[in-house]
Amino acid sequence: MPVGGLYFILSLIWFVSEVSQMVECFSSFTLSSGKCGNLLGPVEKNSCCLNPSYGYKEADGDCRSCGRAAWSEWTPWGECSVSCTEGVSQRRRSCHGIGNCLDPDNLGKVQTKPCVKKACCPVEGGWSEWGNWQLCSVTCGDGVRKRRRTCSEPFPQCGGSCSGAEEEITPCSTEIICPTHGGWSSWGSWGPCPVTCFYEGHSPQKELRKRTCTNPPPSTVPRGNLCEGSDTESRPCSGLPFCPVDGNWGAWAGHTPCSVTCGVGQQTQRRICDSPKPAHGGKQCRGEEQQTGICVIPDNCPLNGIWTEWGEWSACKPPSTRNIRCRYREGKRRRERDCVDRKYNGDSCDGEIVQHGSCYDIEDCELNGVLSEWSLWSYCKPDCGPNSVQIREMKCVADLSSYNSQDPAIFAGDPRVKCDGLKEQTESRPCKNVPVCMDKVVMLCSELMFIHFY
Repeated sequence: MPVGGLYFILSLIWFVSEVSQMVECFSSFTLSSGKCGNLLGPVEKNSCCLNPSYGYKEADGDCRSCGRAAWSEWTPWGECSVSCTEGVSQRRRSCHGIGNCLDPDNLGKVQTKPCVKKACCPVEGGWSEWGNWQLCSVTCGDGVRKRRRTCSEPFPQCGGSCSGAEEEITPCSTEIICPTHGGWSSWGSWGPCPVTCFYEGHSPQKELRKRTCTNPPPSTVPRGNLCEGSDTESRPCSGLPFCPVDGNWGAWAGHTPCSVTCGVGQQTQRRICDSPKPAHGGKQCRGEEQQTGICVIPDNCPLNGIWTEWGEWSACKPPSTRNIRCRYREGKRRRERDCVDRKYNGDSCDGEIVQHGSCYDIEDCELNGVLSEWSLWSYCKPDCGPNSVQIREMKCVADLSSYNSQDPAIFAGDPRVKCDGLKEQTESRPCKNVPVCMDKVVMLCSELMFIHFY
């Protein structure tokens, strides 16, 4: 491509990105599903996102949140990757909103764990020999006879089965003529009513319909039975209306106030089907009773404050002049957090800004070590590809059994732990039937397209 043409395309992309985008604006965004609700209509993106609880759709059709970036809930665990023996199951979460979602624990967007839907895979069975043919199903005329076989040589295992039919059917004839019994034909159409309108208080007229014993007609030799029942049926004429009066719309009423006090909302106007009202089965007015339009209040909506993560605990301080370091005496400490991002008269954060807690000061204390219990098996990592594994660990930790509380969170400082003779261990095991990595699939497709183009 000539350099001038490339420069023109890049300039056009920059110009489009600078122009305020028109989007489909919605008055709700559901974080758990990532879906927009209650379409308001097309407006500029900046106008729609004056309210952080709104959502919008661009040309790609995906729903996006106007709020700050936040993780959705984890989806339920998906189906096992194989129907029998060991596979893996995955669950996912999405980041919705403006900015990037924090991930201090490095959980990512996908979690993978082993699963077993069925411990064994089905094994097909084998059919036995066919049994003897049964007697013909009728005593005159033509019928059928059957024979069967069983799935037992060998029996299937683990939910398996045999391929093919368990029963075989073949025609048979007794060479004896059967009598033909009469059958009714379908009812004919209802005859016309003698009137077109029903007068209130009068007995309704009746309409008739007929049928014939010809489906089939009864045989003479051997003699068949005649049809049972009447060949005529009557009913009162129904559905005869009073003379109709069709309805017509009255004038549109004025617009209602805008449904919001900030950002994008809706306003409606109504009309009534009363000029005249429909009567005696007359047609209702065609069209909508109300129409809705978009309104924009060019004010930012309140943005409530959110707490930051708790800060670090302060040093563990004694409640008096007595020393508590490396002793079994409790001290006190505190930590703080901030309420941030509160704008446009939004609500302040609920809760305390300062947290106080008890503590044991074990900074630089010499403590004996003990081996921890095995940790839980980790999630499968990586989440795709043939090299995914789980791990668990057994570590040397400080022996805190002499303290009144063994909760690790209450201890402050880094002790010197004696781990002589203690062997820390790590175990791993492979995860089976993990999905293929999509980036490799995309790369392969790109290479094939490149080869095809050139």
